[in-house]
Amino acid sequence: MVNCLADSEIERFLEEDIPYGDLTTHLLGIGQQQGEIRFSTRHHTTLCCTEEAARVLTKSGCKITWQTASGTRLPPGETFLLATGPAQALHAGWKVAVNLLEYGSGIATRTARIVTAAREVNPCIAVLTTRKTFPGTKKLAIKAICAGGALPHRLGLSETVLVFKQHTVFLGGLEPFLQQIAALKRQALETKIIVEADTPEEAKRIALTGVDVIQVDKLAPARLKELVGEIRQVNPGVKLSAAGGINEQNAAEYAASGVDILVLSSVYFGKPADIGAVIVPV
Repeated sequence: MVNCLADSEIERFLEEDIPYGDLTTHLLGIGQQQGEIRFSTRHHTTLCCTEEAARVLTKSGCKITWQTASGTRLPPGETFLLATGPAQALHAGWKVAVNLLEYGSGIATRTARIVTAAREVNPCIAVLTTRKTFPGTKKLAIKAICAGGALPHRLGLSETVLVFKQHTVFLGGLEPFLQQIAALKRQALETKIIVEADTPEEAKRIALTGVDVIQVDKLAPARLKELVGEIRQVNPGVKLSAAGGINEQNAAEYAASGVDILVLSSVYFGKPADIGAVIVPV
């Protein structure tokens, strides 16, 4: 599992929501009354950010009495996080905690469904997610997709070699670039070389070189299955990834094409998980 967020980020979330104290709790005079907060699932949920939510509550002045780990899959109606403390502490951490849980678990749950669907037809397939996260949310998004059983396609520009036509246009096109593959591999001995193909013809041409992975963009599953067979005949060792428009409805069909990798962004976009949060006096 990816590490939890740093304390400085947890504190920043709290400062955004309660910069000058809780006016409502103050005016009602209930701040020192003891209570308990309970978080529970309202549908089948893959949990994420329970660790961050617990630290939000702890930093607000609560004590955690029960906590379930991120990545746990639960049915509806399961309590997974409990904390006690004075009402002012419970209210200070309540909304920040539930926001982290709902957004993180929403991504994790969508990811888990896609991973399950893909691996039912192709048990060895890798499900990877792109860099198309909302700016400022990458750490939480990456934790969520890992909780759901996927991995990041690439965390940033600094740690992968992934060549698009937007790169090769500066080299005179695909053909001149492919002539540089051997030299590129000598320069990046510990890094795999991934090249995106926009057409089946480009994919077959790339397969004749020494690249490690061919990423095929926006090709229908039926044609992709044919292409996988054609490429395996000329280069059995090259890995193939499918990208572009892959979602929960078609992930199994793409996985059945025989590719090694699914690359997608769809898990980042959708409804948050529906998490119940109840505060009661004790």
